[in-house]
Amino acid sequence: MKVNTFTIYMEEPHFLTIEQMQSIHGELVAEIEKDSDAIELYEELIAVATRYAAIRAGWQQLSREEKMDRDSSRTFCHNSVITHFNMLARYLKMQGKPAKWRDQLGYEEDDKYFRKTIGDFGCYLVFINSLCAR
Repeated sequence: MKVNTFTIYMEEPHFLTIEQMQSIHGELVAEIEKDSDAIELYEELIAVATRYAAIRAGWQQLSREEKMDRDSSRTFCHNSVITHFNMLARYLKMQGKPAKWRDQLGYEEDDKYFRKTIGDFGCYLVFINSLCAR
């Protein structure tokens, strides 16, 4: 198994620095404020991101055959993470918030690698929740 580092991650296309992820997260949290509907959408996002992060975290330990067997479910979960980010951004925009954080994550229609960036940020949210659950 390969031992990974953040430096290795930063060699990937459209990576996000820790500072960028902190900034994006700060903007998102500030826009949610005390809006109960936004909080509910955020909680749903965290739930799907947690499932996705668990799949992604174990991916490198899987054999090629296991990856082939699980790839469609991983893709489905990743799609759900993207959908939940989009739903939250759409809702916040309807409430008059700029939701610029969503644009900062990029859109896979513009470049396929932004799909990975969105997944990365979902994993960052799970990472933060994991650290705060001590």
